[in-house]
Amino acid sequence: MPVTTAIFDAFGTLLRIKNGTHPYRQILRLGIAQGRFAMATDAEVLMSSPMDLREAADFFGILVKPILMDQLEADLHDELASIQPYADGIEGVAALQAAGINVVVCSNLAKPYASAIERLYPTLDGYSFSFAVGAIKPSSVIYTHAVQSVRALPQETWMVGDSKRCDCDGPTEFGMRGFYLDRDASSGYTTLYTFVNELLHTATAL
Repeated sequence: MPVTTAIFDAFGTLLRIKNGTHPYRQILRLGIAQGRFAMATDAEVLMSSPMDLREAADFFGILVKPILMDQLEADLHDELASIQPYADGIEGVAALQAAGINVVVCSNLAKPYASAIERLYPTLDGYSFSFAVGAIKPSSVIYTHAVQSVRALPQETWMVGDSKRCDCDGPTEFGMRGFYLDRDASSGYTTLYTFVNELLHTATAL
C-alpha cells in the first residue's frame, strides 16, 4: 500500500508556545477557588467544544470579574502571538507536499489556538481540530475526520506527534502507522527530519 498522507500533531510537533499563560487553566483554577469541583473531563470538554474564554467560564458556571477576563484575554493574545513553528516542521511539510504527499494536522486544542496553526501552516491539505470535530485524540472519530479530509485510507497514512498515546498508539490501533516524537531524547525520533525522510523513502520505494 503506498503512503499518500502524513498527519502531524500540532503543539510540540509542528509548533511551540514560547510564552505560555494557560488562560483556560486559570479559569478552571478560579472555579476551584469558588467551590467548583474539578472534573476529570474538564480538559476534554474544553477541547471538544468551540468555546472562547468567556463561553468556557459561562459553561462551567465560573464567575470571572470583567477586569480579570480582560486580562486573561490579553494573556491569550500574547500567548498566541508567541507561538512559533519548528524549522523541521516548516521544512518537512514543504518537502512532503513537494513530493505529492497530503499533509494534515490533527490536534487536541481549544478554539483560539487554531488561528496560530492556520497562520503558520496555511497550505496544509487538511485540518482536524478537536473543538471542531467534537472529539479528542485518541478517539477514532478525529482520526477518521483527518483521513477523510484528504480522502485517504488509514493504511496509507503515517502520523507523528509528541504524545505516545495520542500520536503513536491511537493511530496504530486505528490502522495507520503511528510514530512518537521525543525532542528531548538522545535517540529515535528526535526531529521531524527523520520521520519525513523515512516517509519519503518508503513512498518512493513502493
